[in-house]
Amino acid sequence: MKFVDEVEITVKAGDGGRGCVSFRREKFVPKGGPDGGDGGDGGHVRVVGDPHLTTLLDLRYQRLYRGNRGQHGRGKDQHGKNGEDRVIRVPVGTLIRDAATGDLIADIDAPSGDDVVLAHGGKGGKGNSRFASATRQAPRFAEPGDAGQERELRLELRLLADVGLIGLPNAGKSTLISAVSAARPRIADYPFTTLVPNLGVVAHGDHSFVMADIPGLIEGAHRGEGLGHRFLKHVTRTGVLVHVLDVFQLDGRDPRTDFETVNRELALFDEELSRKPRIVTANKVDLLPDRSTVAELEAFFGGQGYRFCAISAVTGEGLERLKRMMAEDLAERRAASGGGGVAARHPELHG
Repeated sequence: MKFVDEVEITVKAGDGGRGCVSFRREKFVPKGGPDGGDGGDGGHVRVVGDPHLTTLLDLRYQRLYRGNRGQHGRGKDQHGKNGEDRVIRVPVGTLIRDAATGDLIADIDAPSGDDVVLAHGGKGGKGNSRFASATRQAPRFAEPGDAGQERELRLELRLLADVGLIGLPNAGKSTLISAVSAARPRIADYPFTTLVPNLGVVAHGDHSFVMADIPGLIEGAHRGEGLGHRFLKHVTRTGVLVHVLDVFQLDGRDPRTDFETVNRELALFDEELSRKPRIVTANKVDLLPDRSTVAELEAFFGGQGYRFCAISAVTGEGLERLKRMMAEDLAERRAASGGGGVAARHPELHG
């Protein structure tokens, strides 16, 4: 399925029905009086989070969503039926903004029965029976229904995950998520193998959590270079970041330089990202002829307050320790926030 994380749509709520002008006329009832009923209210346009959706693809092909209009009032004081609401289902984690101003309208951050009204239906008009009085016994007018609200909206999907994998292209993020979960992303030995974020559920003991493989960032990603600029927004939803470094650099690059490159892009995009809990993970240690580099990196990052773990996503070395560290960091975060984590809120991901 194609991954789409930004769309623009138009929502138009239903118009209210017209009130009716009618007079009661029955045999042997000389003065029946007005009996025009009210028009029905127009249907709203609502949005609800669907945990089974992972993309905004459907909304790309259908851009207009309308609520049904209310029925018109009729004689004998018969009120028109209210129009049915139109419900739009979106993935959990969707932000809805006004397309013109950018103002946030709704943040669909949990799957629940609660929905959000995006456009309010028009109020039905009053029939002429509503305007009868002692001095105006035969009103020959009624109200038209109000027009339903119409809005241009921009929807942005930001994936909800407990753990986010970040790092330069070919650091081994896809291999790592495939090694610790049932996710099967595309893996190859050239840059930008991963073109869309991948989600996987990681089990550790009696607990589990959702991990997201965020496509590789490069220098200048916050300005739109490479692929990372499209997916930096998804990192904002993650609770813990795992920064994957390639310690077996064929071109002689220093992993510490790679770390600073990605960290700088995070800070330039959103200062809060650079302060998220971080586990620095040295990957591909099985290819190193000498492990002294790993010891140097552990001392360097440990001195900066980061947790450090050396792994090989291919051989499985260090993966159990990494899962334990991720689970510990998440437990601290959940205890502080009182939340249950994404995996607890989305049990269907286990399937």
